[in-house]
Formats: sequence, structure tokens, C-alpha cells
Amino acid sequence: MDNFILYALLAGLGIVLSAGPLGCFIVWRQMAFFGDTVAHAALLGVALGLLLDMDVTLGVIIITALVTLALIVLGNQRLIATDTLLGILAHAMLAFGLIAAALLTGVRVDLMGYLFGDILAISRTDLYWIYAISALVLAVTGFLWKRFLMATIHEELAMAEGVPVRDLKIVLMILTALTIATAMKVVGILLITAMLIIPAATARLFARSPEQMAALAIVAGLAGFLGGFGGAFVLDLPAGPAIVATLTLMFLTGFGAMGILQGYKNT
Repeated sequence: MDNFILYALLAGLGIVLSAGPLGCFIVWRQMAFFGDTVAHAALLGVALGLLLDMDVTLGVIIITALVTLALIVLGNQRLIATDTLLGILAHAMLAFGLIAAALLTGVRVDLMGYLFGDILAISRTDLYWIYAISALVLAVTGFLWKRFLMATIHEELAMAEGVPVRDLKIVLMILTALTIATAMKVVGILLITAMLIIPAATARLFARSPEQMAALAIVAGLAGFLGGFGGAFVLDLPAGPAIVATLTLMFLTGFGAMGILQGYKNT
């Protein structure tokens, strides 16, 4: 097997392992729009990395972390609704990123690769970043699992029992930003959030417990990745969109099957 195919498969596996459990909390807490905002800021991180001649992933991590911190601070204000603020920042970050990329001189920027993914360009260094971040995300998520659940299921009760709800939300936002930063090359800036929410949403249709949903999200993510990547390889399609399209078809199939089953039970 060629190295670039092996690297692509390993990258997908690394992202799926951390995105599955983390995506469950994003779905439960309705944080998909936050994920989009951070993802759109990733292009500015790419420009920063190229401008300073540093690893692009490091540049993306720096920018996504700064945007996450800005959202945490701005989330305390009451002048503008949170969803409006996220909408403004999402499109502003993407616009500034595109402008910064266009202004780079002497550097060729593959915008299509960054926007929609270029999984076959995954390098050994990218794999190091992916597995280091995935291990960190899995470790923190596993360690704080019960507290995350308490803060998600009943925020007021969790606060009454001394659970640091606000701090946990900040940790969850930072983990999301880190995952987005490392998943960029797999499905691209515009499609990253799909890797987090679609497998979790599919798993939610069949799961009977939070732990089961996290496990099924990993399975769904892996199946969607392998199906999309294989289909893209055979049919000569862009891998990122093919992966997301496969995940979407899986969700629609599951959704339809559960709808038919519910209708049958009600008759």
C-alpha cells in the first residue's frame, strides 16, 4: 500500500476516534454553530502559518484557540444574541482568512485543498499532530465524562452540586477547537463540523445510553470515512465531500428506518 493511502487511512482513524465522543456533546449541547465559527477561522490560521513559516497546523491551533477565547469572553455580554455573534464571527473569520491568503506573496496557497480537504496530502508530521491531539481529547473527555454529562443533562442541578459548569464548557470548546484544527486536511475547513455532528446524530437514533452513543458515533464515523474514502478513490471524487456525503446518506438511511419503525409501532 502506498504511503499516501496509508497516511490518509490513519488520519481518518485518528480523527474519528476523538470526534465521535466529542461530537456527542456538541449535539447534546447544540454547539454545531460554534464548531462552524471556529472552523471558518482555520483559514486565517493557515495564512498565519505560511506567513511566519511555521507548521500550518500550529498556526491553525493558535488562531482557533484565540477565536475560542474571544467567544468565551464575548459570550458574557448581553447586547447581541449568541447565535448572531457566532454568525458574524464565522463569516468574518472566513473573509479575513481568504483576504490574508490572497495577500501572501511568494507562497502558493491551495484554497480548494484547505476549504474542502486534501486527505492524500497528509504527511507524517500531520499524523503526529492528529494522534497527539486525538489522544489528548480522548483522555480529557474520558476523565471528565461524568462531569460533562451532569453539566449537559441538568446544568442547574450540576451547579448546585458544585460541578464547575462554566469551566467544563470552556474545556469542551477548547477540545472542539483542537479537533477542528487537526481535522482540517481530512475534510476541509467548510466540512469539518460534519465530521463531529453527523456520526453523533446517527448514533443518537439507535443508542440507549450516552456511552453507547459515543461508541456508535465512532463506528458510524469510521464506516462513513471508509465508505466515502473508498468511493472517492474508485470514482475519482474529492475525498472530503465524498466522506461527508456518505455520512449524510448513512444518517438519512437511519433516520428513515427509525421513522418507519416508529410508524409500525404506532399502528
